[in-house]
Amino acid sequence: MPFLEVEGIERSTMMGFPCLRVNGQVFASCEPKTGNLLIKLPAPEVSRMVEAGDGMSFSPAGKTFKEWVMISERHVGKWGALMESARVFVASSGK
Repeated sequence: MPFLEVEGIERSTMMGFPCLRVNGQVFASCEPKTGNLLIKLPAPEVSRMVEAGDGMSFSPAGKTFKEWVMISERHVGKWGALMESARVFVASSGK
């Protein structure tokens, strides 16, 4: 999906790194050290993905962000669908 063609989505920065926002709220970024996809999803979904080995916790400076998950390049084929899930979650929750 060409995300920048979707109404309400814009390029921005988060902690100085490129990200995508929907209605002003960040839903996807790139983890700067690894290049892994970083997305915002409901906390139970993040926990499920981490437990299943489909994602990794996002814990910069030792603090775990419960609604953020990193997805490695080995799952690059799923990135588009995961980003869409993150977009829908953020757009619908207002977070």
